[in-house]
Amino acid sequence: MKKILLVDDMEIFNFIMVTSIKNVDPACVVHDFTNPLLAFSALQELDPHVVFLDLNMPELDGWGFLEKMQEQNLRQKVYILTSSTSELDRQRSEAYPNVVRFLVKPVEEELLEEILREGELV
Repeated sequence: MKKILLVDDMEIFNFIMVTSIKNVDPACVVHDFTNPLLAFSALQELDPHVVFLDLNMPELDGWGFLEKMQEQNLRQKVYILTSSTSELDRQRSEAYPNVVRFLVKPVEEELLEEILREGELV
């Protein structure tokens, strides 16, 4: 079973991403969270193949989420989702070994298909 964890505090973006992922591959199981703390709590149990992670969230931002993953030696592939086009954010993301790619919202279905193929999920 192909499992994806989607973490973004904006419900509408999660809805769009889940719909797009299902359009690309209906067999994917997407666990979407608007609360990053709940998402992190579920991360080990769900053990997703891929994590799509927003950077700017309340309570725990994407950077804090990545730090917690490193502290617990969690190795899931992470795709950063952001509306920021900041080169500094892109460079900062390269410091995390789990981060595979830095994506600017909205993510096109063609790019999602490519990503899911990279992760051998399609």
